[in-house]
Amino acid sequence: MDLKKSVLLIMAALGAPAWAQTCQPSATTPYFNLNGTTAWVVKSSATVNTGTTVALGPQPFSGSWSWAGCGTSGSSREQTIKLTNTGTTATTCTATATFTNSCGAQTTQQYNFTIWPAMAANAGKFIVVDQFGYPTDSKKVAVLRRPMVGYDANGETFWPQQLRVVNSATGATVKEPWWPTDWNGGATDPVSGDKVWWYDFSDLKTPGTYEIVDSGGQRSARFEIGDNVYRNVLIQAVKMFYYQRAGQAKSASQVGFPWADGASHLGAGQDPQARRFLDKNNASTARDLRGGWFDAGDYNKYTPWAAGYTQDLMDIYRENPTVFTDDFGIAESYNGIPDILDEAKWGLDWLKRMQNSNGSVLSIEGIGGATPPSSDTAPSYYGDASTNATLAAAGAFASGAKALGALNNPALNTYAADLLVRAKNAWNWALANPNVLFYNNSAAHGTEGLGAGQQEGSDGDREEGRLNAAIKLYAATGETIYRDYVDANYTKSNLMQNWNLSGFSAGPARTLLYYTSLPGATQTVASAIRARYLDLMERTEWYDGWARIDQQADPYRAFIGGYKWSSNAVKAHMGTLYTSEGYYGISHHTPDQVSNAALDYVHYLHGVNPFGKVYLSNMKSFGAENSVNQIWHGWFNNGSPWDDAQNSLYGPAPGYLVGGPAGGDYSWAEGCLANNDCPGATRPVPPLDQPPMKTYKDFNDGWPYNTWSISEPSNGYQLAYIRLLARFVK
Repeated sequence: MDLKKSVLLIMAALGAPAWAQTCQPSATTPYFNLNGTTAWVVKSSATVNTGTTVALGPQPFSGSWSWAGCGTSGSSREQTIKLTNTGTTATTCTATATFTNSCGAQTTQQYNFTIWPAMAANAGKFIVVDQFGYPTDSKKVAVLRRPMVGYDANGETFWPQQLRVVNSATGATVKEPWWPTDWNGGATDPVSGDKVWWYDFSDLKTPGTYEIVDSGGQRSARFEIGDNVYRNVLIQAVKMFYYQRAGQAKSASQVGFPWADGASHLGAGQDPQARRFLDKNNASTARDLRGGWFDAGDYNKYTPWAAGYTQDLMDIYRENPTVFTDDFGIAESYNGIPDILDEAKWGLDWLKRMQNSNGSVLSIEGIGGATPPSSDTAPSYYGDASTNATLAAAGAFASGAKALGALNNPALNTYAADLLVRAKNAWNWALANPNVLFYNNSAAHGTEGLGAGQQEGSDGDREEGRLNAAIKLYAATGETIYRDYVDANYTKSNLMQNWNLSGFSAGPARTLLYYTSLPGATQTVASAIRARYLDLMERTEWYDGWARIDQQADPYRAFIGGYKWSSNAVKAHMGTLYTSEGYYGISHHTPDQVSNAALDYVHYLHGVNPFGKVYLSNMKSFGAENSVNQIWHGWFNNGSPWDDAQNSLYGPAPGYLVGGPAGGDYSWAEGCLANNDCPGATRPVPPLDQPPMKTYKDFNDGWPYNTWSISEPSNGYQLAYIRLLARFVK
C-alpha cells in the first residue's frame, strides 16, 4: 500500500481535521425589496400586481451567483425584475439563485411569486373599496355608486345586485350573496352627484386577498384583509420626503433606479452660495443654505412651512414611536435613529443655516426647478428674516431639542442642546420684534420671482405661531415663563374663538391638546381646552364632527364641510381629529367608534371615492390597481420620462398625495380660447362643470390647464396623511 493511500485511510479512521473535510454548502438568506424603494426584508415569496418591480438580494455577499427564472439572468447577486401577467387569472413564477462558495459547494435559493392580472375593465368602476385593504378587526364597508350628475352620468348604467365576497386566489365565495343598503333612502348626493349603496362585510376577518362581486358581473378592485396592511404604504408616504430633499444624492439602492438622481442645487451661485434677493449683486450676502426640502411641486423652501413640517415629523413619531423604525431605505437607515427623526433632522439642519446670529430666521429660499432636479443650474436667493419665520423655527428647534435629546444618543446630545439655545434665541427675537414682515413674490414689495406661494402670514397666524412656540418650549424646558404665556393667551386661539372645528383648523387644535398632556400644565387651562375640543367635535346639525358621522352625511363616509384646494389634506386632518380624541384619552366614544370614524378617511384616500382612485402616485407595486398616474411637480412634469405611471418610461416616484378635488378653486385659462392663444386646447371636463367631489382629473398639464390646484402634492398634505395612517400601522 502506498504512503498517500495509507495516510488517507488513517485520517478516515481517526476523523479528518477541518481543512481536510469535504467542502460543505453555505447557508443563504433570501432578502427581498419591493419596487426597490422599501426596506430589505428576509422574504422568499410575495403576491403582487402585474407590472410590479422587485429587487432580489440574497446573501452572503462573498462567493458567486447565477440566476434563472422570472426574468433573472447573469451573475449579479442583486437582480431587479419586473413581474408581468397578461392573462386573466393569477400566474406564478420562480426565480432560482444558485450560490457557489469559495470551496465550490453550491446552495439553491428560490423566490416564489404569485402575480395578479391587470385590473378587469369593469373592476372598481361601480364598487369601490380601499385598494390596500382593511385591518382585520375594523369596520369594512364597500360603496356602490350609480352616477347621476357629472362627467360619468351618461355612461354605462348600474343598479346593484346581490353581492358576495370571493377569495381572489381561489375564486371561492367566502361571504354568501346579500343585498347592499341604500344611502339616504336612495337620494342623489349633491356633493358627489351619485346614488350610493353600502355593503358591510365587517364580519370577514380571515387574512387574505379578496374581491366583491355582484350577480350582474360588476366587481371591486382587489383588497387585503390583515393585521398590518398599510405598512408598505406608510414607508412610501414617508419616503416622499427623501425624494423632496434638496442637495441629497439619491442612489438606486435607496430609491430604485427610475428615481436615482445626483445631489441638486449645489453648483456655483446655488444653495451653498445663496445671495440676498434684495441685493443680488452683492457677493458679501452669500451664505450656505444647502439642504431642506422642495416644498411641493415647486422646489422653493419656505421657512414657516418647513419648520411646521419638521415639527410634524417629530410629533408623528411621538404619537407612534414603535411604528417608525430605522429601515425605511434612506441614506441614514441603520444608524440607530428612527428614519422619521433622521428626516426631521434634515429639516432642522437647514433651519439652523437659515438662522441669523441675533436669533432671527430668514423667511424663504427660492431655488430653480429642472427635470431631474440635479440638472438645475439657476441661482439661489433668500428673503429677509421675519417674525412669522422666526416663531415657526423656534417651535421646530424646541421640538428637536426634546425629541432628539430623548434618544439618549451621545452623538445627538450636543446637537439637541444647541437646538434649545437656538429656540430660546428665536423666541426672544420674535417677542422683541413682533411684526417684522417679508412678502415674497410680490411686485409691490420688490420681490416678484422669489418663490411661488406667499409664506407671509396674518396677525392671527403670528398669534398662533407664538402659542405654538411657547407650548413647544415649555415641553422642552418645563420653564414656567412659557407655560405662563400659554395660560395668558390660549383663549385667543382658533380653537377657543371659532364655532367649528374641522379639517381646515386641525393643526393648532392638536397642539393645544398636546399642551394638556404636559407635566405641570395648568389644570384649569388644560380642562378648558379639552372641554372646548369635545364641545366642538360633538356639536349637532351643521357642524363638522361626530354629528356628521351619526347623520351618515357623506355617502363616501368621510365628511368635510367643503371641497377646496387641498381637500385630500383636509380629509386627512379631519380623520386625525378623531384619532386625537383617542390618543389623548378624552373621547366620549368607544375606541372602536374612534378608530372606525378615522379609518373611513383613510379609505376615502385609498379608493372609496367617486373615481375609485387611490390618491397616491404610482402605487401599483404596493397593491393599488388604480392609483394616481400624473402629478404636477417640477421633477415629474408633463412630457418627461417621469410624467405618467402608465405611459411614460418611469412615472412619478411612488407615494405622493395629490391635492384632490378642488371645487371652485380649480380654474383654467378660459380666455385663451377666445383670444386664440391656445390652439388645440379644450375645456377640461372634468374637473370643470362637476359636483364638488368630482372636480378632479388625473393629469398634470401646465398652462392653460393649470392643474396644480388638484394634481400638485405638498409636504403639508403628505404629513396630514402620514399622521392619520400611522395610527393604523404596526
